[in-house]
Amino acid sequence: MMQLREFDPSLQSFLGSFVNILLKIFVFIIVLTTVGVQMTSIVAVLGAASLAVGLALQGTLQNFAGGIIILLLKPFRVDDIIETASGKVGVVKKIMIFTTELHTFDNQVVFLPNGALANGIITNMSNGKNRRTDLTVSISYGDNVDTARKAILEILKKDKRILKSPAPTVFVSSLADSAVILTVRFWSHYGDMFAVAADVNEQLYMALPKKKIHFPFPQMDVHVVK
Repeated sequence: MMQLREFDPSLQSFLGSFVNILLKIFVFIIVLTTVGVQMTSIVAVLGAASLAVGLALQGTLQNFAGGIIILLLKPFRVDDIIETASGKVGVVKKIMIFTTELHTFDNQVVFLPNGALANGIITNMSNGKNRRTDLTVSISYGDNVDTARKAILEILKKDKRILKSPAPTVFVSSLADSAVILTVRFWSHYGDMFAVAADVNEQLYMALPKKKIHFPFPQMDVHVVK
């Protein structure tokens, strides 16, 4: 019914798991009344049991409340790519009554407690149409920075997936022990972000040596005293 009415996929998984538990409790009560157990006795037992269970399962109840908060505030939805405070990165597949099912990019299935997600830091990588990419390129001391910058910008200009505005930039970000560090900064649509970064890195590796720009190796001067 929820699929036919096009409910939010996040709400479908949550309500599905919630109704599943309620129905099992309902069937259990029907069985007890069928075998002759008085309803007043059932209510008394359930009251005492709910108190004991509530004290024993405080963390579980916190996860239930966290699931409701996630559905109300919607920091993420099903099919969003998120990074959690614990460092897990993946695609949200289900938001259930106590946990959220996350599929990582190496095909692991991770179940995260809703309480921790609702109270922790979450980076929703699917929000925001355009994203910035920063790459670092190391060149040797003595190489011409302007030549390297022009070669890099030419590569970025040819890639149609890289946005013209904001314009790509290349600048010296630091002077390391064995190399001059250039930062290459550009913007692209989120869906192209990872593919563009990989392609640009490969093109830089192929093109810069042709411009007599060298990738340095770590070096150390050793002085031998006789």
